[in-house]
Order: sequence, then structure tokens, then C-alpha cells
Amino acid sequence: MKVSLSWLKEYTSVTGDPAEIAAQLTMAGLEVEAVEDRYAFLDKVVVGRVETAEKHPDADRLSCCRVDVGEEVLSIVCGAPNVKAGLMVACACVGAELPGGFEIKKSKLRGATSQGMLCSSTELRLGIDGSGIMELSPDLIPGTPLANALDLSDVMFDIDLTPNRPDCLSIIGVAREVAAVQCIDFNPRLPIPLAASSEKENVSELIDVEIHDPNLCPRYMAGMVMDVKVGPSPYWLRDRLESVGLTPINNIVDVTNFVMMETGQPLHAFDYDFLTQKRIEVRRAGTKQDFVTLDGKTHTLDPDMLVICDGKRPVALAGVMGGENSEIIPETTRVLVESAYFDPVSVRRTAKLCGINSDASHRFERGVDPEGCARALSRAVSLMVEVSGATLVPGVVDAHPTRFDPVVIELNTGALNRRLGTDLDDGKIAGILESVGFVAKSSAKGMLTVDVPSFRVDVARPEDLSEEVARLWGYDNIKTSFPMVPSLRQHPVPAIEFRESVKDMMNGFGFFEAVNYSFTDAGMCGKLQLAPEDQRWAMEKILNPISEEMSVLRSSLLPGLLETMGRNVAKQTDTLRIFEVGKMFLATSPGTQPREQEMLAALWTGNRFPSVSWHGKAQPCDFFDLKGIVQGLLDALDIPASDLAFTPASENAYPYFKKGCGAVVKKGEACLGALGEVAPTVCSAFGLKQSAFVFELDMTALLLATPQAIVAQPLPRFPSVERDITMIVDEGVAAGDVCDDLLGYTRNNSLVEDLFLFDVYQGAPLAEGQKSLSFRIVYRSAEKTLKEKKIKGLHANISGWLIKRYDAALPA
Repeated sequence: MKVSLSWLKEYTSVTGDPAEIAAQLTMAGLEVEAVEDRYAFLDKVVVGRVETAEKHPDADRLSCCRVDVGEEVLSIVCGAPNVKAGLMVACACVGAELPGGFEIKKSKLRGATSQGMLCSSTELRLGIDGSGIMELSPDLIPGTPLANALDLSDVMFDIDLTPNRPDCLSIIGVAREVAAVQCIDFNPRLPIPLAASSEKENVSELIDVEIHDPNLCPRYMAGMVMDVKVGPSPYWLRDRLESVGLTPINNIVDVTNFVMMETGQPLHAFDYDFLTQKRIEVRRAGTKQDFVTLDGKTHTLDPDMLVICDGKRPVALAGVMGGENSEIIPETTRVLVESAYFDPVSVRRTAKLCGINSDASHRFERGVDPEGCARALSRAVSLMVEVSGATLVPGVVDAHPTRFDPVVIELNTGALNRRLGTDLDDGKIAGILESVGFVAKSSAKGMLTVDVPSFRVDVARPEDLSEEVARLWGYDNIKTSFPMVPSLRQHPVPAIEFRESVKDMMNGFGFFEAVNYSFTDAGMCGKLQLAPEDQRWAMEKILNPISEEMSVLRSSLLPGLLETMGRNVAKQTDTLRIFEVGKMFLATSPGTQPREQEMLAALWTGNRFPSVSWHGKAQPCDFFDLKGIVQGLLDALDIPASDLAFTPASENAYPYFKKGCGAVVKKGEACLGALGEVAPTVCSAFGLKQSAFVFELDMTALLLATPQAIVAQPLPRFPSVERDITMIVDEGVAAGDVCDDLLGYTRNNSLVEDLFLFDVYQGAPLAEGQKSLSFRIVYRSAEKTLKEKKIKGLHANISGWLIKRYDAALPA
């Protein structure tokens, strides 16, 4: 929002230098982004005296002038008919940049050198007379800057407003704020609203207004002027519009823009003679149809768009832009003026679908004053009469099916002071609120009844009034205080503490933490080759996505890690170990929150060791490296290996794993997660050309599986004894199943401390279809040193049982 200081001074006696005013507005919540001198372009325009003016030898309409600009006399070629010797003029020197981006350069015109330009008032936007150069007072001194000579001084403030302050999208709104922070008078000086008329020829006899959808348009007013003479606006009107960055068009359109900038109420002017049935219908478009707006662009109307119709066809997009079929043209003589209130959501939707961001839609989207239509309409028609010589048609049409209910708030001043850390009495609080238009009355001790003005559509709760008091009283006036912090140590939330410990463990295993967006592409499940019935297809759609690639909430952490791998590999980081702890989201019923599930996911690609040296060759990582990480993590969480089971992953549930290279890890009936090698087709879908190994673990299931109490045992006092078992079995026998059976068989034997698989072999001299499995069992007693005889007998029993169970053979 651009605001000129001179325009503000029409409504309040603002004082102080521009920087001080900008600081006051910023501290009141209206951030001033820039302070600019409107007449900065005149820095190289000075007063000049025409010493001589002779006819150009090669051009009848040009004159060769010698112009005194103080320090020097310039040669300037001028085409103005009123140039003559002795005239005081406005001279733009070389280097000056005039409005419209026209830069003055030294040049030659028909062979004559020109070192500047003698300017008319229109060229400097200081008037509307372009018939000749400006004739200045003969008392001025040559070389005086034109801005000083004419006492031209105005400052423009560029204010960055937050969406909740539509009341300040007007000069009057900003003037009200300035008056409040400077504690000075404020006078908006708006005319009395038009009233209905009983005269024979009045507006209601010439136009009929019907609102079909009161929810989208609670009020529609119309006024009318006749005998209009469309033409350029007077200088004061053009100057006001240019001071806030608007381009003048004609006196009728300029009035609607002026009133919009002044009051914040958008208006629209129709050529009455272009309205085919002399009626206004406010309704939805109903059907898809093409509509040409004032900017000459064609838009296809959505059936639900609110439009203004003349009884036969649309003539405007409600609250957005008028139509080319009813615009004001030079021949227009009768003008119908619209002043209405439109639903912000409806206007925002229409503007977005049409790709239009007009000054009107910018205000309607944020919410205009529901009670501001009448005064704005009265102001507009009175100005049209003034600037176009028109005749005002008596009366007004006011279709108002839905009335505005004023907001009344009961304010507890004690609660307000506690919230802000202030000690303001009821009278002071009431005075602060009344300075910006609220009406505050004492209803009881410590209580105020506050009537919210209709232009403050953002205020609805006591908290909103607290904000008003804070910003107007001054944040600097609120003393700094510190909250009472209890000295008792608060125990962390178990889930948070567990999450941090898991992250520390993963860091210890050499993995780096990755943080990816929770938003992802709706096609990610397809890239993972998930079956249509897989629950992970139930992705929660985002209502207002940043882009198509971020249109849903993720239902798996793996796509994010695979994309991170792709970016790293593209930058020549071929070996990568990363993990992420985050939530996946599964959509439930419409309108309810999605189900959230915290997961731990990790990815390993490239070499087994981060760097390769002369100590050894590069070794690619494999499935068992990743499985070792999972086992190490579970062991660090004190989840006994004897309670865990690794079973082959189902191709239906985990289609993104390479066939035969995936496993599910369980503790009893509880599934902790899955791990495996990513299928080549999935890698290709993500643009990856090297193998990747991933796992996903359910953080909630891990927390439940982790022992809540730590059990300590004394260090062993007696030595252990290790014995191996090697047996030959069919290659289809899973080593994990044999290990699980051994664990189950020896679970109740207190002398068996540990057992594990340490070798698998296939090849000669074993027959085809066979393999050998070698297990190591660790024996130890907590009470004595074990004798060889005892160990031998126990080991023979275990070996015999195992060989019999699997119909195995001993190696030769």
C-alpha cells in the first residue's frame, strides 16, 4: 500500500519528519518498507532563463535557444510555440530522468546541438497543460532547483500490510493509525450517504437490482449520474492517483479509483446505455462461457463464479474486474456506479481461477467494511458531478438482504494487563481503543464492553483487543519480565528421549542424519511398485500444495532417502550411509486428521568402508552389512537376539525389495520392520544406477520392545570354552532357522552362554545342492571352571540333536 504524506494531511495534522513517521507506523504494526521523495526525479531540473530564442535554420517549428541555468549557459533546441527571450522556464539538464523513464541526453536536432530540454507541466506531471513549456515567475533565480522554486515536497510511504489489516488499504485507514500513534485529531470528512428519493425520475426507476445469492453478496448499492462529459481528470485528481502509483485514465474511472484508495471500498462504473435490460442481477455464472474483461483478456467462467449481469449477460466479475462490454468510453453520458460487499472467499477463488490480481480483488479478498458501501458511493457520485459536469440522479438503490451484525466484546482489563505485562487502568485502555474507532464503555469494575467498528473485520476476541492495546501503547513501553521457571528437573518425554538415543546410535554406526520434507509427489507409491491394495496408497492430499511434487503427505520415508541418494551420487558421493527419523501419514476418513506413525529409515550404498587405501581393495556393501546394523541397533536397545526372528519378506508387502533379498524382523508377533536390497526396477524409477540397501523400523514398536528396566549381572569369574559344530545340509535349509532352533533348544541350559553362525560354504568337495553350516557355541559356568568331560558330553548331545533334526551329515 502506497501512501503520500500530502494526502494523509487532508485528514489529520500529522507532524514529524518522514523517517520518524515511518518508525511510528512500523512500531504500530504497519511496516514501512520504503520512504521515497515523490519529486526526486526533479534533482536535475532547474529554473532557466531564455537568453535568446532564434528560429532553427532547418526546421520551421523548432527554435535554437540559449538558456542560462546559473553556472552555465546551455544550447537547447525547443519546439514549444511559446518560447521567447526573457522567459523563466523549467530546464531538464543532461542526465535528468523524466516520468515515464525518458532520460535527457546531449543530442543534435537537425544539425543543432541540444544540451537539455525545456519542459511543459505535463512532461513533469505538474499540470495538465501540454500546449507549451512552463512559464515560471520572473522573480526566480536561474539555477535554482525546480522543486525548491515551486516548493514541491511530498513523501510516499510504501507500507507492507499483513493480510489481517484490510482497513489500512486506504488513505483514511492509515490516517486513522497516524492520528492514534501521534495523539492528534482525525477527520475523514466523508459526505452524508445518499438516501432514497420519491422524485419521479430517480435511480430506482431507472435500474432494478436483484441478488440471487445473499451469502456471496449481502449488499449491493447503485447510484447514477447523467449528462456526463468523459475527459481528462483535473490536475488535483490526477496528482492524487499518481502519488500512490496509479495511472489516470479518465475523469469517471479516476473517481472510482480515487474513492477506493481514499476509503478502501472498491467501486465500479458501468455505461448505463450498455446494460441491455436496465437491470442488475448478482448471481453465479451457471454455465461455462467466455467473458472479456476490461484488460482485453478472455476468461472462461466457472459455473460457481459470482458475476454481475444486466439481465441478459455478464458485465463484470464480482469484486474482481468489469467487462469490456460495459466500460466507460468517450461517448458515455449516463453512468451507473456500483458499491457492494462481496464474500472474500468467493472473490479470492474467482481471482485465482482467472489469474487476475486487481486492486479491487486485493481488498475484497481481505474483507472490506460491510457498512462502508453507502459513504463511498455518495463520495463517488458527488465527485463525478464535480469533475465531469454531470447531473446527479436522485436516490439510491440499496439491495441489502443480509444485515451486518456488529461485534461486541466483553473485555476483562485485568486479564489484558496480565497478558501484556502492563498496569493500565480501565480509562487508559478505553482511550487507546477509542483512538482507532472502537467504542468502549465500562460495564463493571475491571470490565469493558467494546463495540468493534465495522471496518475492523479482523477483531473478534479479547485477545485481538489485547493486541490493539499493545501496539498502540507501544511495545517499547512494556517492561521486560521473565517467566517463573521451576527449579525442579523435568523428566523428558520417553518417546523423545528414545528418539534421541536411537539417533545417537545410528550416528555411532557411521550413518548421517537426513531431514526430508513431509510433502511428496503423489506418484511415489507407484515408483515403489506398491500393490493397489497397499495401505500406503492412502495418502493425505494437501489442500493448497506448494507444487505438484509436494501435493501429498508421505506414506513412507524410503522415497525421500532414495532421492537424497540420487542427489549425492550426482555429486560424485558414491558411498553413502544416511538415516531419517520422521513420521509417515496414512489418510483416514475425509475431514479427519491422518494417522501418524513415526519410523526410522536408513540407506546404505557404495562401499563397505567409507574410504579405500593401500591396506585393502574396495568392497561393496551387501545385505548382510545392513542386517548387521539392524542387529547391532537392536542389541544396543537391549532387545535379546533370542527374542528376534528374521523371516523372508513377502513380495506382495515389500515389492520394492529385490527378490530373495528382503527380510522382516519380528519380536514374537510384533513386526518391528523390514530390510532388504532395493529392486533394480525401483532404482531405475528413482534414476539410480547402483545398488541400495534400506531398512524401515517402527519407532513405536521398537520402544515397546525395549526393556524398561536395566538388569545388571556380575562379570564372569570363570573362563569360557568354545566348541564348533559343522554339518552338511541341503542348500534349501535356512541358516537362520537352524540358529533359531539351536537357541530354542539351549534356551534353558544355563551353561550355554552364546551361540552364532560363523561360516557357510558351498562347493567342492561338497556335492551339488549341499552346503555346510558352522556354528560356534560358548559354554561358561557362573559357579566353577567347566571340565572337559562335562563340555564334551553336553556338546555331543546338542550336536546329535541338531544333526538328527535336519537329517544332516558330518564332514568327512
